[in-house]
Amino acid sequence: MEQESARVVADLGRELAAASPDTGGALWRLAERARGLDANLLRLPPGRTIDEHTDLQLDVLLIVLEGGGELRTETGTQDLRPVCALWLPKGSRRSLAAGADGMGYLSVHARRPGLTIAGPPRDEGGEAACLLGQVCPECGRLATERAARCCWSCGAALEA
Repeated sequence: MEQESARVVADLGRELAAASPDTGGALWRLAERARGLDANLLRLPPGRTIDEHTDLQLDVLLIVLEGGGELRTETGTQDLRPVCALWLPKGSRRSLAAGADGMGYLSVHARRPGLTIAGPPRDEGGEAACLLGQVCPECGRLATERAARCCWSCGAALEA
């Protein structure tokens, strides 16, 4: 297999400038096959939020690139502005709220494994829980929180 070489993979400023300020969700994704990271350029439109949630599996590095807003955690609220870098340790509860100008940010974390096909579940009685509304329609990842409204990985809205 051929070794990957370091190279520029995106001009994030150009990606942000090309999208309407009211556009929300993922604007760009790191898509290289041999990667060990997931990276997403996301935008929260003005006044929008990502509800409180916890990622139990991964630390996340979030870098605000434009606009601003607030990070809310169990210990308080922090103002966000360009070019703040936030470390969101796994297990921490957090929510994000965009300010009046919206917020464009880069989210980076270790690559999550894709969904896999497993053998049939053990019969434990009762009805199976339906998780279809928690599977991201954009990237196929399962939300870790039942009340999640957006995919933390790519920012796409989840089914209600």
